[in-house]
Amino acid sequence: MVSPPKQVKPPSELRPLHWLLLVSVFVIATCGLIYELVAGTLASYLLGDSVTQFSTIIGVYLFSMGIGSWLSKYLDGNLLKWFIQIELLVGLVGGFSAPLLFVLFEQVASFRLLLYLLVGLTGTLVGLEIPLLMRILENQITFKDLVSRVFTFDYIGSLLASLVFPLWLVPQLGLIRTSLFFGLLNVGVAAFLLFRFAETRSFRTTFTAILGLSIIGLTTAFVYAEKIMAYSEGATFQDAIIYSKSTPYQRIVLTRNNRELRLYLNGNLQFSSADEYRYHEALVHPAMQARPNAQQVLVLGGGDGLAVRELLKYPAIRQIRLVDLDPAMTSLFRQNPVLVRLNQRALLSPKVQIINKDAFTWVREDTVRYDVIIVDFPDPSNYSIGKLYSTTFYNELEKRLAPDGLIVVQSTSPYVARKSFWCVRNTLAAVGFQTIPYHAYVPSFGEWGYVLALRNQHWRVGGALPAGLRFVNAQTIRDMLYFPPDMAAIPTEVNKLNNQVLVQSFEEEWAPYGQ
Repeated sequence: MVSPPKQVKPPSELRPLHWLLLVSVFVIATCGLIYELVAGTLASYLLGDSVTQFSTIIGVYLFSMGIGSWLSKYLDGNLLKWFIQIELLVGLVGGFSAPLLFVLFEQVASFRLLLYLLVGLTGTLVGLEIPLLMRILENQITFKDLVSRVFTFDYIGSLLASLVFPLWLVPQLGLIRTSLFFGLLNVGVAAFLLFRFAETRSFRTTFTAILGLSIIGLTTAFVYAEKIMAYSEGATFQDAIIYSKSTPYQRIVLTRNNRELRLYLNGNLQFSSADEYRYHEALVHPAMQARPNAQQVLVLGGGDGLAVRELLKYPAIRQIRLVDLDPAMTSLFRQNPVLVRLNQRALLSPKVQIINKDAFTWVREDTVRYDVIIVDFPDPSNYSIGKLYSTTFYNELEKRLAPDGLIVVQSTSPYVARKSFWCVRNTLAAVGFQTIPYHAYVPSFGEWGYVLALRNQHWRVGGALPAGLRFVNAQTIRDMLYFPPDMAAIPTEVNKLNNQVLVQSFEEEWAPYGQ
């Protein structure tokens, strides 16, 4: 005997509350992707800004969602009750994930294990949501309409999450408040379902108490998010934190002790005020002493203004263009009194034009030719930075050079990352530049490397240098040209846009040092 087909309501007769259930798909899809983005960003902040972090987080999260979807078939009985319970768990686990990970970063031995366990648990719970919701609605909508509507709301929610996360959530709320806020949204979905559907009356009292405690806990943590972040960063950084800010591009932290001021980006030391002059004098003056009459200078990166400070010691310069991606960085070093003193008001000079754009794109659109180009990007720890060390980018820089112009590129440590250093040099040579590699000792970093790139060998030691330099003179420049055997040249692959071998080398060489 054949069973009669299930009777489903046509779309026009869909109950209003079930429309609201579909809207909840939009909310939970947004929340789910936000937790994934929070975990990936947090991992890059704490474990190093690397493509590996995001790739593994996304992989574990999606795999866990698959497990959750598979497990959903074992949930029977009151499906609405199951769904409300899962929403509560997603809100609590996802919401508290960021504060918990920040606080425990310096406290647990196997942080990566804890990170992936939380990501896996969140992904599994999120994977349960959509299959359960589809089963709840299966008798209310035809199958084709159900699939169409559920996945439409799901994908629209994911799009919203991907847009608001970098543009508004991270700069305005920060990672901790973002995860807590979306935890509250998940709990809000659970509360909505609990009080709008008659089927929940039998367990409404118990769940109301759980909901109340969850909202109180998440809201309290949201209010005290800055204190949680201060506590976690206080355990991470040895010195007192005097400034911290999350931007769409990075986490900026400034620390201070009796001796020095230190800048950290995504947890990585960028400079110490005690010895930054060594790094920046070595970056700027070997190039400028050969081009003391340079008039147009381009600085890529270096949003702290410290390289610009050194350049302004050459009176012939008419204009310095500084291209740095993060406006929060350049604003900080133009406005903070302590930092303005450190860079000697360099970014306030009328000679300086600040451009907050991605250098890779901007250089391709620029039409000016420069006498000197200073490349002061962060180390190539991920592909988005690695492209700025590629043959493609160096070819664009060559087009921006005046006939007798030259480029200097900061090129990581030739001692710690020997292969990476010579990869930068060999990549510049592959473009057709004559190269002059050199290095300097900076106590906070050890041996640090640079590469001069010219169209010809018209470069000499002994040119004019400004008065009052603390580190660089003609003799130190000569010394910087000598490489002992443990830093001497080695053959490497060339860093191209389609292989990014430099990023791979950099990660391998710096991994033992926790970078």
